Amino acid sequence: MPKLLLAATLLLAAAPVTAQQARYDDVVRNLRNPDPKIRLAAVKLLHESKYPEAVTPIAALIADPVDEIQLEAIAAELSFFLVEDVPSKTRVAFIIEKRSPGGRAMNAFGLGPLGVWPRPVPPELTKGLLTAVDDENPRVRTEAIYALGTIARPPVDGESAQGLIKALDHYDPAIRAAAAKVVGRLDVKAAGETLIKAINDSQAPVRYAAMRALGAIREASAVQALTEQLAFYGKGEGAWSALDALAHIAHPSSLAVFRERLADKDENMRRAAAEGLARAGDTSQVDALEMAVGNDPSEMARAAMTFALQKFGKNYIPRLVEFLGHDKSAAQVAGYLLELGPAIAPTLTPHLADQTPGIRAGVAVILGEIGGQAALPALQPLLTDREKDVAEAATRAIERIKIKGEARSVKGEG
Repeated sequence: MPKLLLAATLLLAAAPVTAQQARYDDVVRNLRNPDPKIRLAAVKLLHESKYPEAVTPIAALIADPVDEIQLEAIAAELSFFLVEDVPSKTRVAFIIEKRSPGGRAMNAFGLGPLGVWPRPVPPELTKGLLTAVDDENPRVRTEAIYALGTIARPPVDGESAQGLIKALDHYDPAIRAAAAKVVGRLDVKAAGETLIKAINDSQAPVRYAAMRALGAIREASAVQALTEQLAFYGKGEGAWSALDALAHIAHPSSLAVFRERLADKDENMRRAAAEGLARAGDTSQVDALEMAVGNDPSEMARAAMTFALQKFGKNYIPRLVEFLGHDKSAAQVAGYLLELGPAIAPTLTPHLADQTPGIRAGVAVILGEIGGQAALPALQPLLTDREKDVAEAATRAIERIKIKGEARSVKGEG
């Protein structure tokens, strides 16, 4: 079988287009072969050959009776959407700080939205991954739910939303926690009531994930419950999960909590408090923020305070951009820049000429998401940057802008 696989790969690389198509068709047919060894070999070949046309036919094998084939199918589907393979260690780039100890899909989920290409997801793939969330094999179901959260983009359709809400009550606590994270990432607003119930789950990771998801979907009806959870926990992950959620919802009734926690001993609490003030538009603590942004001992907290001051109309983009050159806070600040949105793109563009490679690369990737066609002239020179990582970041940014433009054209948005 390895020799046949190698031969097929060589044929794919060397044959004329018509022969390649014929070979591709043969491999796709083998996805339906009754011999599991042949099905597995076909999935691996399509995975290695990077044929995007294979996304839909491979989706059927996510429900294969053989676990190994299911896992290979999920890995193959991820590969068609990931910008690059999941890194095994900390990178200079800001998409992820470190690799988690979970499976491949969990690690891919940790890359965030910028870790995948904004390509359409066929309904067959979404349905297959949702179905696999109930698989008997714990590894298959975990890979499936994190793969869905990685690949899909909001808004999700009603059937997918209901499938994820159902997963919030799964018998496996790892799936309940994962479902909460995915619901938050995909902005499944219909999950609000179920997430509020999950705040009292028997497992702490589920409770914390549910609270953060309520913030991600900005569920205003959860403010009282989250405030009570913050008071109950007082400190630790339970407390900052509750405060993080409140900071995303940014309800006026939470302002007193944000002001109080801005001087908390826990850097996570100070971070969330600063974000809450920023999103709520409460400028009452500007003086305190301007003082702390320069001397707070926590880089995480300083970054959040810088974000708050920018939200208040101060010119703190240059300070925010500086964090893109720091491995520890780059992912956090990238999220802030994305949240600030297209309006800051013209202010970001000059930083493509920064002396720090990590900053040039980080700004390029951000502009790929929020810069649009107007950013292309500024990104073009970086294709020949002396630093390989910067040139790659610019290449990917331009490709992302192209993909997003094509998607808008298909939708008739101009």
